[in-house]
Amino acid sequence: MISRKTYPITCFLLFIGWLWVTEARAQVPKTIHLAPTPLFRDPITDGVADPALIYNKEEKSWWMLYTQRRANVDAADVAYCYGTAIGIASTADEGRTWVYRGTLDLDFEKGQNTFWAPDVVYHDGQYHLFVTYIRGVRNHWGGEAKMAHYTSSNLWDWKFLEFPQLTSKKVIDPSLFRDQKGIWHMWYKDEAQPEGNLFVAESKDLKNWETHAKPVFPGHGQEGPKVFQFKGYYWLLTDEWAGMRVYRSTDLIHWEKQGRILDDKGKRPDDTPTGAHGDVIVLKDKAYVFYFTHPGREEHTKAENDKNGVLPYALRRSSAQVAELRFEEGTLIARRDEPFDFVLSAPPDSF
Repeated sequence: MISRKTYPITCFLLFIGWLWVTEARAQVPKTIHLAPTPLFRDPITDGVADPALIYNKEEKSWWMLYTQRRANVDAADVAYCYGTAIGIASTADEGRTWVYRGTLDLDFEKGQNTFWAPDVVYHDGQYHLFVTYIRGVRNHWGGEAKMAHYTSSNLWDWKFLEFPQLTSKKVIDPSLFRDQKGIWHMWYKDEAQPEGNLFVAESKDLKNWETHAKPVFPGHGQEGPKVFQFKGYYWLLTDEWAGMRVYRSTDLIHWEKQGRILDDKGKRPDDTPTGAHGDVIVLKDKAYVFYFTHPGREEHTKAENDKNGVLPYALRRSSAQVAELRFEEGTLIARRDEPFDFVLSAPPDSF
């Protein structure tokens, strides 16, 4: 029992003890959950490209959909980039480990055909997938490229709906974003236009699209757009084949050109030379950029065929990576070689 005489001393000692515990806790370094490097390699074809992430509400896990390039196939020129399915990798432990789950069944006509660069959103109880579709397989870049629209209730079973009417039949790389008024915007690359400019279309229901006649950035070639909101601004990342260009906006219409990210060589395993076409996930005050690399190349676009017209396997293979996006001095940076806390928690709207 504490007496009146010893009470003040006891309180003082308890206060000193509390201060010591608080200071000791402050000195304990925060546990950092490091991202796997590479984040994921396809165990079937070793050709991950164009990753896009979506939270699977049924499985309570994150899925990564990607262009499954056939990197382990010795075929002429760029044939490994055709005849591609959309691969699936999932994580059930907030990004620490990833497992290959197979491919999406998207076929609606006979033959081996090509699917590129998916983007998927959840709206009114359904998942909506937009993906580039090219009939058949080719040795060289070409073919009619249409934007295919599918819906699903579980991310496994997909129903083909239509080909939205956009600016041409050479459209690739969709990126969808819904603004505060409920209008959907889709940025994409039109390869039928000079330098393959980016265009944007708008829709209220994801079915009927109104296209803009003028490109977003006239005279400037780029692809793989990704639009998202972070730190009070809208952001647009584009693949410039030497890293990603950053644009900033307050209205989704007028874009202010910033610098580049992922434009220098990384030091992590498989994280060279530069980061290409990917996705961004924003979770509270954190943002992560997912991208792919060609680890065997000195430069992203530098890849020469051998004497038989075949690109060597080391130059074909590609891996998925992730880096943290940070907001500093009014723009975005990504120091991918620095350790960062990587936790893919469930998004707020998943409950």
